Formats: sequence, C-alpha cells, structure tokens
Amino acid sequence: MGTVTTLPRGRALTRRDLEAMPDDGHRYELIDGTLIVTPAPSPRHQMVVAELLYLLMTSCPRHFQVLTAPLDVAISDDTVLQPDILVARRADFTERDLPVAPVLAVEVLSPSTRRVDLTLKRARYEAAGCPSYWVVDPGGPALTVWQLRASQYLEVGSVAGEQEYHATAPFGVTVCPARLVG
Repeated sequence: MGTVTTLPRGRALTRRDLEAMPDDGHRYELIDGTLIVTPAPSPRHQMVVAELLYLLMTSCPRHFQVLTAPLDVAISDDTVLQPDILVARRADFTERDLPVAPVLAVEVLSPSTRRVDLTLKRARYEAAGCPSYWVVDPGGPALTVWQLRASQYLEVGSVAGEQEYHATAPFGVTVCPARLVG
C-alpha cells in the first residue's frame, strides 16, 4: 500500500509541505502555494527532452550547467518549479536545489501541462527574473522563445518544423523543432 500524505487545509502550501510528498513517479510543484501534480511524462516527451538536452549540453559554456527535471527551482517559499530542462550558473546551485531563477527554463508541452506551462509557469519565471523561457510543442513540432526585456517577457522567436532558431542567449545554439521529435 502506498504512502498517504495529508495536506494542510485553509492555508497556502509551502516548500516544507512539498517535501512531504511521496516519491511515486509524479512531479509535484508549487505555484503560489497551490500544489500542481503531473503524471510521469510520455516517451515522446522524454525523447524531445533528451534531444534538446544533448543540443544544449554540447553548446553550453563551462560556467553554466544544463540539467533536467526533477530538480527544484525554489523561486520562493510558496513557488517551487521543476522545468523539463534548465540552464543556470554553476555557482548558483546548492546541494539541495537551485534557489534562484535559472538563466533558461524549458518546458516541453504535453496535454496535461500545456495550460500551466504557457500561463502560470511562464508568469512565475518572468516575475522571478528568468532571462529566457522556451516552450517546445512536440505536436507542431514548434519552439517558442521569450526573453526578459524591462521585466517582461517578449516573444523573440517562434519556429516550426524544419525552421531553425538561432539562439544567442544564454549562449549560442541552433534548434530545429523537427529534429527534436526524431
């Protein structure tokens, strides 16, 4: 029988509450004290993550680190996110997590996460000062890129299929959505 976790009622959840969640294959995140639970990703989702991870890792300068979920990005006590892929300064990591916004957060859309990734997560990364936010839609396939300008995200790139996006931030890399989906 699995572990039963009782959540507090009548108050926003905190990082401490999140730490009590079971290790059951789901991804547990907090957005403004609200628990977001998503199922384990599909093989297609993970293939896209793996392809983009390889691309980013082979282009990444030494002072940055590229990692995948699950890894907590602790934006605040009531907002702890786990982007599918993140890039951050090596010096910013602790033994436990990334306690500041990454320089790049990437989400790969799936039916269960699409709305949260395009609205809530995007808004929280923007408010936290994450310089770059990318969303990959495997169904397109497509890539949309936002850059922080004057504390607000501005869409700086949108490519689909065989089109290429030539990123300059956080470092130079070329991404072709069609090559991410195999």
